[in-house]
Amino acid sequence: MRILLASDHYPPFVGGAQRQTKVLASELSARGHEVSVATVWQDDLPARSDEDGVSVFRLGQLRTVRPVRGRARRRHQPPFADPVTVRELGRVLDELRPDIVHAAGWFSYACAAALRSRRIPLLVSARDYGFSCATATLVHDGEPCSGPSPLKCMSCAGDYYGVPRGWLATAGVLGSRRMLRNRIDGLHSISGYVSEMSERDFLGANGPSAIEREIIPSFRVEDPPGEDRSALATLPDRPFILFVGALRRVKGVSVLLDAYARLDSSRPPLVLLGTVESDTPRELPDGAVIVEQMAHWAVLATWERSLFGVMPSLWPEPFGSVVHEAMSRGRAVIGTTPGGHADMIVPEQTGLLVKGGDVDGLSRAMARLLGDDAFREALGRRARERAELFAAATVVPRFEALYERMLARTA
Repeated sequence: MRILLASDHYPPFVGGAQRQTKVLASELSARGHEVSVATVWQDDLPARSDEDGVSVFRLGQLRTVRPVRGRARRRHQPPFADPVTVRELGRVLDELRPDIVHAAGWFSYACAAALRSRRIPLLVSARDYGFSCATATLVHDGEPCSGPSPLKCMSCAGDYYGVPRGWLATAGVLGSRRMLRNRIDGLHSISGYVSEMSERDFLGANGPSAIEREIIPSFRVEDPPGEDRSALATLPDRPFILFVGALRRVKGVSVLLDAYARLDSSRPPLVLLGTVESDTPRELPDGAVIVEQMAHWAVLATWERSLFGVMPSLWPEPFGSVVHEAMSRGRAVIGTTPGGHADMIVPEQTGLLVKGGDVDGLSRAMARLLGDDAFREALGRRARERAELFAAATVVPRFEALYERMLARTA
């Protein structure tokens, strides 16, 4: 098949969503498909490049037109069909003539507009809540949101982005939903929870019924080990509890530190491995240490030195691939509800689940794994087995089958 993947960002920018687009492109190409990628134009990157057999097209926007371009910075796609992006994407479609377009993020709006007069199937991936929530977090006043409404969303997005950017984002998301859902041929969700929220807030009760719907998880690809082991030398010299991810409040870092501080004085070290953000806590309890971002292969090696993982998200985590990466190394993980962690963690079988924000519950779960070595190791063994459900060899064929079903329906 000729497949065009579209994404808001693409490496060298690092993040879960863009990494998934990158590895999906590589895996599909390796399986014999002709794969191209359309993404946002970025300063100092070529408009077109060939990367490991995948053609990458970086498309402009209204705000990247030279008179208004401004300083060099990371560019983001707006939550509407940007006319410059739509025009450039139309040219790419005419050149490539793909069999199917698979889009993710707010770039999907431009894809829907560019495909309006073309009979090419459009599959949209819901990897977060961005098709109904201007902040893409589905959090309102610190709690899972009950659904969008204009005034509530304007207030929430205004606090998140500032006014007027938050108001413009709200208008774009809520105003573009109908156009997008009327053009899509398939909706892919990365977890059961994201699927449920997409049905509630994006497709709606009167949404299209004839589209393909599929829940396919984010998947794992093994990177070859690097030669530089200096990052691993910064880890504690005895087993530790491990958190991996952006060190942000929404990821539950403050909750984790509070829960860790309540453990008794014999507790093992706590390693916080990830990127330091503006809201990263500056004071850590005794035994906790921050380790800056590592290469992906080194993160996996770090899991092998740990006792277990803790992913205490406050927001409804759409999925959280770091959970099944830990599981693939035979490590139990404590995750949170609601959200996509429940798609990976089978409570009392491969890990434990607690309610997001529950400091006491999280501390008790950590103490339980620390106090029962046999239970913790049994969870880890079963976690390693379950992690095979999230390997590329298992997941990528499911995407191929979904593409084929959509092509058959279009034909």
